[in-house]
Amino acid sequence: MGEWSQFRPGDKAPNDGEYMEVGENAFHMGINDPTIITLKKGESFPENSNHNRKWKRKY
Repeated sequence: MGEWSQFRPGDKAPNDGEYMEVGENAFHMGINDPTIITLKKGESFPENSNHNRKWKRKY
């Protein structure tokens, strides 16, 4: 089983790393100046700036 690729506020980070906000249409339109955070494994994701957004690992 693979790990999730998108996370909601309150979810725990599966690994250390940088995560960025993505929107529901991020694939087509993108987000100008997305919020980027650094979390350690097990830390909780903070609230998003918009209820339609989620967190995704930055590659």
